[in-house]
Amino acid sequence: MMLGTTLVILLVMIALSVPVAAALGTLGLAIDQLFSGGFLWRGLGENAWQTSIDFLLFAIPMFVLMGEILLRAGIAQRMYGALALWLSWLPGGLMHSNIGACALFAATSGSSVATAATIGTVALPEVDRRRYNERLFLGTLAAGGTLGILIPPSINLIVFGMLTDTSVPELYLAGFIPGLVLASLFMLAVALLCMIRPSLDGTRVSIAWIDRFRTLPDLLPPLGIFLVVVGSIYAGVATPTEAASLGVVAALVLAGLNRSLSLDMLRQAIEGTMRTTAMVMLIIIAAVFLNFVLGMVGMTQAIARLIISLGLSPFETLLLVIAFYLVLGCFMETLSMLITTAPIITPIVTGLGYDPVWFGILLMVMLEAALITPPIGVNLYVVQGIRGRGSLNDVMIGVIPFVGVMMAMIALLVAFPGIALWLPGLFY
Repeated sequence: MMLGTTLVILLVMIALSVPVAAALGTLGLAIDQLFSGGFLWRGLGENAWQTSIDFLLFAIPMFVLMGEILLRAGIAQRMYGALALWLSWLPGGLMHSNIGACALFAATSGSSVATAATIGTVALPEVDRRRYNERLFLGTLAAGGTLGILIPPSINLIVFGMLTDTSVPELYLAGFIPGLVLASLFMLAVALLCMIRPSLDGTRVSIAWIDRFRTLPDLLPPLGIFLVVVGSIYAGVATPTEAASLGVVAALVLAGLNRSLSLDMLRQAIEGTMRTTAMVMLIIIAAVFLNFVLGMVGMTQAIARLIISLGLSPFETLLLVIAFYLVLGCFMETLSMLITTAPIITPIVTGLGYDPVWFGILLMVMLEAALITPPIGVNLYVVQGIRGRGSLNDVMIGVIPFVGVMMAMIALLVAFPGIALWLPGLFY
């Protein structure tokens, strides 16, 4: 009864377009009133305070600020231009640049929404200029943007590590190879589609090799920041939070060298960071309170007993969990889905003998699928908002091949866990 009531209240609020943080907080208060006598709300202040001072979560505003600086300093535009020259010879042309630029920017921003918004802003003017199939072009931006939560440094991996007490450095190592494999599969899908249907491709432009080599310096800034952030973690110089701060310093240095560092640019970057951080932290605080209420009323234990009572094998239980996330991702925003479900589902999965680091990466891929599955796929709305014309259906149709690629990636991770675990195994 508790589970059914919780789902009904949550789905009603989502259908009414109640903001995510408000929906999660209201759900926690409603469950408190219905099943615990209405005294758990007194723990809201303590939950909010303890969450707000968590040292690991200080990395979130730092990574967001780093991405804002790189965007407003023009570094992202130059990076995209360089990739466009190097990848334009492939079937699909600039659509490969979309995915490659998303992968590179994901390695600096840590956010899927920021990745899709930044690369989309730079790339979309090329649709009409080069006569690409608009739907597939939009699909590459929405799908490529999802790489932000898988390729380190990822904000979602930090949140998962905090919620499940899993090592963030191990999660970062585990995300490298799956992130590169998924980006490669995206590009392979684009190439195959354009070879099968040449009408999807755009106008090719002949580029001299000397022009390609001249753009190599434009690819160095994001790689340099990536080495500063991730390298400082594995060199033992900094924690993930301190590494994020080093990344901000590196971004400021690059902006200065690019002659785009100004008080006005910093003001815009800080304002954007404050808006994004406030939204993320409000969702986290509301979800942590909801998890506290669910634990106190016995919902967490009830769900665990329900799954165990089904008498499924570990593999069948894992398939059930995957199906649960794929369905839930159609109706729930990814960060709130991660925060509300990871503390409940992860102990069940690890109790079956699965590695928590591996499950964290598998969960990120399932969350990536949620970012581009209607009706709540956030990246669909981000790309459509930047596009500013036409129907959202165009973006939804464009991402269909990439949803299929993500299903294949989930199958690969289940069949070959070493894709995620090989690299952490070398270090730990």
